Amino acid sequence: MNKVESAVSFFNGRFNCCQSVLLAYCEEFGLDRQVASKISTGFGGGMGRMAGVCGVVTGAFMVLGLKYGKMRAEDNKSKEKTYALVKRFAGKFEARHDSIICKDILGCDISTPQGLRTAREEALFSKVCPKFVRDAAEILKEMLREN
Repeated sequence: MNKVESAVSFFNGRFNCCQSVLLAYCEEFGLDRQVASKISTGFGGGMGRMAGVCGVVTGAFMVLGLKYGKMRAEDNKSKEKTYALVKRFAGKFEARHDSIICKDILGCDISTPQGLRTAREEALFSKVCPKFVRDAAEILKEMLREN
């Protein structure tokens, strides 16, 4: 199974959006799957279901950090490269969905009881979110291949 299908499979297997993207790629970069799952748990639903930056986006940022991130205090070149790639990823995702913000792309604010109820009643997490997971994983795959 490729990374894109793996991310969607994790999401369909009841992992959150952020976890799904990170779990698809983590072992490739030396991060244990259990640790990755725990680290990324709080980022689902736009950061702890606060409907901010979509979890697939933060998951992708984590993968970019695993690949290109800074490991030494003086390594500003890696930091700058990672920041540039994060910004590029966000631009690519936004080009597909007009935003990187959960409540904007989902069409309701899941940080509120009514918004969460609406999302559940309309099955947005199973109807809409898998597309976001797929798109994030595809953009990430393309970017990792390019760089």
